[in-house]
Amino acid sequence: MTPTVPAIPVPVRKTPLIAWGFLCLMALVWGSSFILIKRSLTVFPTTQVAAGRIFFAFLFFLPVLAVQSRKPETGPIVKTTWWAFLVAGTMGFLIPAFLFAEAGAHLSSSLSGALNSLSPLFTLLMGALFFGNRIRLPQLTGIMIGLVGALLLIFFSSTGSFTVNGYALLVVVATVCYGTNTNFIGRYLRHLPAITSTAWLFAFVGPIALLILLTTDFFTRFQTAGASLMALATLGVVASGMTSILFNRVLQMASPLFAASVTYLIPIVALLWGVLDGERVYAVQYAGIGLCLLGIYLTNRRT
Repeated sequence: MTPTVPAIPVPVRKTPLIAWGFLCLMALVWGSSFILIKRSLTVFPTTQVAAGRIFFAFLFFLPVLAVQSRKPETGPIVKTTWWAFLVAGTMGFLIPAFLFAEAGAHLSSSLSGALNSLSPLFTLLMGALFFGNRIRLPQLTGIMIGLVGALLLIFFSSTGSFTVNGYALLVVVATVCYGTNTNFIGRYLRHLPAITSTAWLFAFVGPIALLILLTTDFFTRFQTAGASLMALATLGVVASGMTSILFNRVLQMASPLFAASVTYLIPIVALLWGVLDGERVYAVQYAGIGLCLLGIYLTNRRT
């Protein structure tokens, strides 16, 4: 159970321009992650894609962890905050990695990206329910409009007609994890440098991913995986590693809800990749994208 901490009022501040730049960069990388999952699944099964993604991110952070371990202040930080690193790493990376890998085996990359737009809604709801955050009317209006846009993408992404896919629920659960974890990091890890908190998240979940991989034939497939291995390594190092540093930095510069708003832009990138991969884009999808963009605008208005 997460310890109860009294809500601390956070003064309203203007979101810096660089945070918007980071937001767009994160959208570009994470919007591409769904096609990378698709490419990885051509050789590796879902368990290996999920655990491999976390393992490659862990390898990326090993040099950072080695340097930080020599600093005298690192020991006390890890000793007092290890539980937060473990919770955030599991809830924000390990569990969603498995959910998205399984969903990616059954959903198009554009649909998975569209479903990811639900994260800001759950960031708002989890923040209000468990972290003492207040919901303002512009935020609520923006979230609901963005949700409508996401729903259009969810139910019309594959065929242009109304369909419901049960595997979509896996992505919904992942967005609940993301929304909760965004608030959790904002509450318990916001005071740490972004690269420090991100590196130690993977220090705790990386070995778990390695243990999972050792129970499979991952390292046998590894030797002849070719392009699929490159896709998986990029997924881990860039999407789960480098971009996560940016995400935690944005959390420090702005609000958890603003950081989660990246998921309104991810469907645009995912749809573009879908087009390049032969997926057809329908008019209703463009309507959904427009509503998502309107939603992010209203969600981040200060008045």
